[in-house]
Amino acid sequence: MSRIHVCSLSRIGATVAQTGASHLVTLINAGTPVERPAAIPEDRHLFLAFNDILEPMEGMTPPAEEHVVSLLDFVEGWKPEKPIVIHCFAGISRSTAAAFITVCALRPDRDEAEIATLIRSGSPSATPNLRLVRFADEILGRRGRMVSAIEAIGRGRDAFEGHPFALDLDLVR
Repeated sequence: MSRIHVCSLSRIGATVAQTGASHLVTLINAGTPVERPAAIPEDRHLFLAFNDILEPMEGMTPPAEEHVVSLLDFVEGWKPEKPIVIHCFAGISRSTAAAFITVCALRPDRDEAEIATLIRSGSPSATPNLRLVRFADEILGRRGRMVSAIEAIGRGRDAFEGHPFALDLDLVR
């Protein structure tokens, strides 16, 4: 089944083990130690280092177009027979944005608002990083629909760590 699992850093080992994932995407601050589960070969682990910010700030690395391009290239190489796990530090912002971007890229005929609603129903705390979504919207030619969909679901509930959830590519209409 083609599933995208989203979780926090603290849950990647358990999530990979429980799902049998073949690929892993890490979106986290540079220098944060991340132990890649042994079940994930190095060439199936994308590590993107940037801060979870919406505007450039002194001493921080903002999400950039190059990060989105790397993500899109990586998920194009994923064979959805086995799940993929996408995580960030808390499982709330960078990872939920990357999951949204992944579904929009792999299912170009799908409605952005429906995908965003599935993310919100999967995780009440999900607050996809809008800077990442803006870059993806432009790259994927979605004409602002991705941005509008994320703005429509609004900020999620406050949480230290997001609730892990999955998106099934086959069920996204």
